[in-house]
Amino acid sequence: MTLQQLRYAVAVADYRSITEASRRVFVSQPSLTAAIRELEAEMGIRIFSRSNKGVTVTNEGDDFLSYARQVLEQASLLEDRFKGGNGGNSIFSVSCQHYSFAVNAFVDVIKKFGGAEYDFTLRETQTHEIIEDVAHLKSEIGVLYTSKRNEDVISKLLKKNNLQFEPLFTTPLHVFISEKNPLAAKQEISLTDLAPFPYLTYEQGDFNSFYFAEEPLTEIDFDCPKNIKVRDRATLFNLLIGLDGYTICSGIINHELNGKEIIARPLSENDSMTVGIITRKNISLSRYASAYIDALKKFTE
Repeated sequence: MTLQQLRYAVAVADYRSITEASRRVFVSQPSLTAAIRELEAEMGIRIFSRSNKGVTVTNEGDDFLSYARQVLEQASLLEDRFKGGNGGNSIFSVSCQHYSFAVNAFVDVIKKFGGAEYDFTLRETQTHEIIEDVAHLKSEIGVLYTSKRNEDVISKLLKKNNLQFEPLFTTPLHVFISEKNPLAAKQEISLTDLAPFPYLTYEQGDFNSFYFAEEPLTEIDFDCPKNIKVRDRATLFNLLIGLDGYTICSGIINHELNGKEIIARPLSENDSMTVGIITRKNISLSRYASAYIDALKKFTE
């Protein structure tokens, strides 16, 4: 087994295509296919299932690849350490809920380490997928929140996947609305005030329960007859403006990234949320991850 074989296998898993993976790692398709078959034969497992529709990762392959990513990350750390901080592959991935400060921090890391070549990934995605990404080392860092409603379930899931949660900050609940919303003049907004307006939330796919909701208050917590689920932050913000919608959040917003039309107002509820990072236990963080955490702290102080 070689590091190159592991890199090939991870590339195929990431791109779900032999053709695209071979292009990304600069090797011919026959050579990449042969290397992976040799790896499967040596390990005595089947990493990928192959069909006319492409390749999919098997259950045992998924487990194997989580270890492969860890080995590659540690190899990169060795190169960084003994090449004066300039060695190794510039590869770094983050999976997060839809937070502008997570994007700000990511920008800082690229500015600091980008250089001539790098392969960085920022996934704004669903809560359960964030946990899965970090558990299988598709991402080194995850960013999500806990509250009194989901803390037990999230904690058990993190423990099951050998993950740890490090709080960044705890904040009272806020509401994002358009500056043109009729409630914009209020210094504090109640749930009753919000009743006439559409509640915008992030869709969570197969795990669309209140435990995995990105919003600390869900439809079952109060009377909100108008509900719209979306998949991305741009769509949510457009609907905030176009429909006088709202969402419940941390209240931290970056006007350079999201424009000045979106504002935050405190919600008059005795409740809070804690935003933090998740990482694999007992794994040394890369220089990119350490810098990313420092940037997160800077943008959330």
